[in-house]
Amino acid sequence: MVGLLVVSHSGKAAAGIVEIAAEMASDVSLVAVGGDPDGGIGTDADAIAAGLDEADDGEGVVVLVDLGSATMNAELAVEMAETDAVLADAPVLEGTVNAAVHAAGSKATLDSTRDAAEEARGMSKL
Repeated sequence: MVGLLVVSHSGKAAAGIVEIAAEMASDVSLVAVGGDPDGGIGTDADAIAAGLDEADDGEGVVVLVDLGSATMNAELAVEMAETDAVLADAPVLEGTVNAAVHAAGSKATLDSTRDAAEEARGMSKL
């Protein structure tokens, strides 16, 4: 099954997003990584790389990020890791929920799960 990694500048935000997505798809490997190495606001490429390993069930990992430097550190972590992983250009909460529900299906692939996350860009909330 495709795994998901949520990367946020806040560990609490990442954990909350994973908590919400897990309500919709409890069988999917959902991992949260957030904050800098000192527990403050920020991101850390080494922690993201470890999160990739944790989220990978053997079919790859879709990575969802919140802001600019999270993207840069996630790209670096993907390059460093041996895990097959792709970044999704999606809103982090809605994209994670969409991707988790999709990944729970038996026909989900790494690319189709990323596509499901990215479909959240056009979702209307009203």
